[in-house]
Amino acid sequence: MPLHVERIDWMPSPPLAPDDGPIDFAHLRRMTLDDDRLEREVLALFSAQAANLAGMLAALPADAGALAHTLKGSARAIGAFGVADAAARLEAVIQKGGDQTEALAEVHDAIALARSAVDEILRHS
Repeated sequence: MPLHVERIDWMPSPPLAPDDGPIDFAHLRRMTLDDDRLEREVLALFSAQAANLAGMLAALPADAGALAHTLKGSARAIGAFGVADAAARLEAVIQKGGDQTEALAEVHDAIALARSAVDEILRHS
């Protein structure tokens, strides 16, 4: 029985990991049900919350681990995975009782990058 063989032009596969930007927009669109208004509202809320949490974390209060955990969850929800990863590292350092300086700086840098991307989106919408 002969096999039927024909040429198929394949489409490129999507990346296996999210792009390297500060916000994974495909994830954000899924989480906001592809609603542009809701997307902008969620981004604005995240930006304000992240700035607030960054300010509180700077003083390394007794509840810094809980604040880092909150930031991690919020960031994951909108696709700010760089912020989430940095917050997770800070949370782990706090739990282990290690030096938090480097992890805290990483969180602040990740937040600044994500907020810059959010600001750009909100300006153009």
